Amino acid sequence: MLMLPAVITHAEVPHVLDLFRQTLEQAEAQQGQAGVMLTVDGSALTQFDSSALAVLLECQRMARNRGRAFAVQSLPPRLRELARLYGVEQFLQSA
Repeated sequence: MLMLPAVITHAEVPHVLDLFRQTLEQAEAQQGQAGVMLTVDGSALTQFDSSALAVLLECQRMARNRGRAFAVQSLPPRLRELARLYGVEQFLQSA
């Protein structure tokens, strides 16, 4: 599981994506290639912009490219609303 930081704006994107890559690599090392669910937890997220959506969608893409299921949990209501406005809410399945 990847715990998102409190802040995700454009400046934090590379760091958060690196953390997710590390999470993917650890899951593969511990559990092999089988389709284990990778979850992103947004409970700590307090400050964000549309970059947070881009991060979540890229994490989903990276997980699926490695044969992993992907889900999010505890996203702030404002981020869910932003996803709805951008038409991508259906891509952010809850765990």
